[in-house]
Amino acid sequence: MASRGKELEEEIYDKVMDLKDLAKRERWWDRLFGRGSGPVAEKYSVATQVAVGGVSGWCVGYIFQKVGKVTAASVGGGLLLLQLANHSGYIQVDWKKVEKDVNKAKRQLRKTTGQTGPELNTFMEKSTDFVKKNIVVTSGFIGGFLLGLVS
Repeated sequence: MASRGKELEEEIYDKVMDLKDLAKRERWWDRLFGRGSGPVAEKYSVATQVAVGGVSGWCVGYIFQKVGKVTAASVGGGLLLLQLANHSGYIQVDWKKVEKDVNKAKRQLRKTTGQTGPELNTFMEKSTDFVKKNIVVTSGFIGGFLLGLVS
């Protein structure tokens, strides 16, 4: 009975290792979208890429515009309420402590400026490669994004 349990455990282990090897060989988007799904530039015409990039960029730009207005109003309103509360005497701000904390933060920023981690460098290299491979969609997206911000 114990040997059957050991055999079952080894069989499960072998299947898990086979799945691990399969996952290493195949990209996740191949499993999700099927084989042959690669860079967009290989599959669609330039006009389609620009149109898709432009429409998606416009949508994102429009959303950023609306969210930006709400965020600006919220932050501005909050600062106004804090000033009114301070002026009315409801809260008391220790400005010397605020100045000390700001100066401490400035010193820390000066010390760490220019020291990027290897993760950020790797991310920047990968994103640059992606943009180069999909330059047509990227340019359409940027144009649409700017139009969405303006409209």
